[in-house]
Amino acid sequence: MDANDAQIAFDNADCIYSNAEVQKAIASMAEEIKSKLADCDPVVLCVMTGGMIPAGQLLTHLNFPLQLDYIHATRYQNGTKGGNLNWLVRPTLPLKGRDVLIIDDIYDEGITLSEIVEYCSSEGAETIYTAVLINKIHDRKQGDKPDFVSLETDDRYLFGYGMDYHGYLRNIPGIYAIKDEK
Repeated sequence: MDANDAQIAFDNADCIYSNAEVQKAIASMAEEIKSKLADCDPVVLCVMTGGMIPAGQLLTHLNFPLQLDYIHATRYQNGTKGGNLNWLVRPTLPLKGRDVLIIDDIYDEGITLSEIVEYCSSEGAETIYTAVLINKIHDRKQGDKPDFVSLETDDRYLFGYGMDYHGYLRNIPGIYAIKDEK
């Protein structure tokens, strides 16, 4: 896959949610998060790389004191099928006794998010909340459903707003699905 192939995929993709729809959903999710965490002094963990754009957008709505860190654990390595979880970076802030909010791009099968929650728990986090931009609807889920979800989609391969297609198209403002790919 190269940039030309990525452009062809983008040109032929179905727009699932426009940028405006995504922005509205993120703002709504931020209100829910504020009602739970505004008085908690949380550590917010962005799951790299897919969570970078949703986290950046969401954080601008969370106008209360928090600390930001990141975690890099991935199953995809720029592919379209998940494998074993590969830990690249763990948080540098201590989690012991803290409320933690994990922000990721998508809740697909739930394996990555479950393992990150388990890690935070093993580090002594007081309470762990999870927030995702997209919840993909299907029956292959593992672990608990995220506490905060912006949008839901059918079971298609998605890109945009942090989600990639073979390492490309994370930067696209909106949520798109590859045509005819289930």
